[in-house]
Amino acid sequence: MNLPAHLDLIAAAPDGIRKLRGLILELAVRGKLVAQDPSDEPAGELLKRIARERARLEAEGTCRKSEAMAVVGKDEQPFALPEGWEWSRLSAVSLVNPRNAADDSTVASFVPMAMIGTSFDGKHLQEHRKWGEIKQGFTHFAENDIGVAKITPCFENSKACIFENLQSGIGAGTTELHIVRSMGGTLAPRFVLAYLKGPMFLQIGETRMTGTAGQKRLPKEFLEQNPFPLPPLAEQHRIVAKVDELMALCDRLEAEQTDADAAHARLVDTLLATLTRSADTAELSANWQRLAEHFDTLFTTESSLDALRQTILQLAVMGKLVPQDPDDEPASELLKRIAKERARLEAAGVCKKSKGMPLVGEDEQPFEVPEGWAWERIGNYVLQTDYGLSEKTLATTDGVPVLKMGDIQSGNVILGGQKAVPSTTEGLPYLLLEPGDLLYNRTNSAELVGKTGIFRGQTQQYSFASYLIRIRCAKDMTLPAFLNLTMNAPMFRDTEIVPHLKQQCGQANVNGTILRNMRIPVPPAAEQHRIVAKVDELLALVDRLKADLAGSRARQERLAATLIESALQAA
Repeated sequence: MNLPAHLDLIAAAPDGIRKLRGLILELAVRGKLVAQDPSDEPAGELLKRIARERARLEAEGTCRKSEAMAVVGKDEQPFALPEGWEWSRLSAVSLVNPRNAADDSTVASFVPMAMIGTSFDGKHLQEHRKWGEIKQGFTHFAENDIGVAKITPCFENSKACIFENLQSGIGAGTTELHIVRSMGGTLAPRFVLAYLKGPMFLQIGETRMTGTAGQKRLPKEFLEQNPFPLPPLAEQHRIVAKVDELMALCDRLEAEQTDADAAHARLVDTLLATLTRSADTAELSANWQRLAEHFDTLFTTESSLDALRQTILQLAVMGKLVPQDPDDEPASELLKRIAKERARLEAAGVCKKSKGMPLVGEDEQPFEVPEGWAWERIGNYVLQTDYGLSEKTLATTDGVPVLKMGDIQSGNVILGGQKAVPSTTEGLPYLLLEPGDLLYNRTNSAELVGKTGIFRGQTQQYSFASYLIRIRCAKDMTLPAFLNLTMNAPMFRDTEIVPHLKQQCGQANVNGTILRNMRIPVPPAAEQHRIVAKVDELLALVDRLKADLAGSRARQERLAATLIESALQAA
């Protein structure tokens, strides 16, 4: 397989450049990146030199005497090696986790895990400390040693490096490392690094990790005993040079992709901004038509389609998606009818009495709304807002299912699998939900605070947890779907959620009092229906584009997988 000829195809696939880097490393350790040279000293002779060097070090007492390792049997060999290579094990060709000896006053290097990278350049940062301060309780290493992380997720993320430019030639660092030390220059450290960063080593190593979840570690025995493909020393250096060349090409491809993606994002943002700046629906229609002619080249990423979705929501709440009808009852009259209905229900004891919110002054209005619209606060627009149940739920099918924040997804409330509370729980039946109730997430990580969803389940069958707030609209007067899309529009988040986010016990919160004061644009009731219908139509288009994109990316991924598989089979 001609790898350079297929670089662009593999790189263009989802996560393609990462996979391409892995393929390069895998081909490197299989001897398929450079041609073999029959004049090279074969690896068999190199093994003899390594054995002699080990014997010398052991005789000097520089390293401990090692037990002879079993020969790598045919059944252990994962692939065939080129002529001149030999199967061995790292414990046979290197020192694993050696120790250093130095005077306590010696200035040495200290390297914590955070200073070790994941790229093939093998670089690391360092601090300087006295050897006496770090010789105990830390992992030792020396100049040109290879370090590989042994703990999850650092191991899986390929944290490994070659220790270079160390103070006094020695160092110590995180205890979560295994160290590989070449003996007398008999290994090219960066070839060993390619082996340790290769997909096969990482994949098999992950299955051999021991310990509990979150604290799994790669055993030293696996590092020592896993079959290691040993090329002639001269070929090791040629392989490293070729890997560096191809990795530099990957860097350029990645930079080009990043630049292209950034330029594409700027273009999409600029063109979408022309939509929100449209003076009226006629101008919007013309701008949209120009945009639609280039959908296939503009909306080619998840982020661009998400931006399109957010623009549609913003256009909806600005009154630019559908034309206004002068025959519609104005929003001011709608708000009067809502206020009367709320007063009636409060007098009848159907809902709790609420304090009226102040009017939205002209200087408080985030943008100008069309004729017939009005600015209002959520507390004045809806009938009631209520906190949910604080009772602990139980894993039972008896009682009342309780919805939680994880059940709110993409503007909807997902039913099924909820835990329940007894029907006699304090707060019931008042806190039972009705179809059309909106649930608002008041506390969570900052990006999830403020998300809403519409409950569309059966009446009086579900309740909700205390970190949600129920928003109940006036039935047959307002459309919950319009309020829902309003509260998911980007400008609403920017002006009503983000400025009020408060961190409490590690979580963000925007409470019910702030919610009731939030400002919303209110169209006439009839226009709300037209807007929601238009939004549904346009978001269905976005969903189709997303499905097409997913299909295209899946085809790219299959093509890249086929090319990678072909390269490895040829190897």
